[in-house]
Amino acid sequence: MLQTQDLTVRFGGHVAVNAVSCSFAPGTLTAIVGPNGAGKTTFFNLVSGQIAASSGSVHLNGVDLSHAPVSVRTRAGLGRAFQLTNLFPNLTVLENVRLAVQATRSGAHRHGLNLWSIWSDHRALTERAHQILQDVAMAHQQEVLVSSLPHGDQRKLEVALLMALEPQVFMFDEPTAGMSHDEAPVILNLIRALKKDKSKTILLVEHKMDVVRELADRIIVLHNGTLVADGDPATVIALPVVQEAYLGVAKEAA
Repeated sequence: MLQTQDLTVRFGGHVAVNAVSCSFAPGTLTAIVGPNGAGKTTFFNLVSGQIAASSGSVHLNGVDLSHAPVSVRTRAGLGRAFQLTNLFPNLTVLENVRLAVQATRSGAHRHGLNLWSIWSDHRALTERAHQILQDVAMAHQQEVLVSSLPHGDQRKLEVALLMALEPQVFMFDEPTAGMSHDEAPVILNLIRALKKDKSKTILLVEHKMDVVRELADRIIVLHNGTLVADGDPATVIALPVVQEAYLGVAKEAA
């Protein structure tokens, strides 16, 4: 269970996220929507630790992560994908994934410095990386430098890195941003596959309402940093406050 309580951040006199309290359970995909500037990405940054909260808390499985750095939150089970890819461009596809696997398993594979353990660990890490690349249909690109990949394949690779980290919570911030009409379905299919694992929690920031309607079990709406709606997709999308906040429909003067 991921939970935020009164999560708030202020930049000078501006409140970017205002006392957002929300719980996210395993086996659910929650879409976070709202107009530009609503605080969606800032909320993600607060949860994953990219920025420090002014007040409020973040808990995962009852553990208080409110003041923990990004690395600690990642090890605790929070996995974050960004609007812009966050990869090692001068390494190969396989090397990128293997590093993520190694980061996840480093504690479990320390058996002393001897040649056998080094070779055995290297083989196990490589085998796991190969499996993940097969899962994201990139095994044929394993020796390709990341810098030479098209944008869509870089987004696929970032999902592969998230899978390698084996998080409890997957956080996708506009995963199809900048992708062509032909590329986007590949990322969405990966998210659909992840959703089948009912032990995982998925948070998705997305502007495309057709994607939200199809994938989301639940929608929360942020407007001016405040949580204004929370519920099942059909109910939330139909709310007047959502029509105003998300679609920019102004209320008529009384």
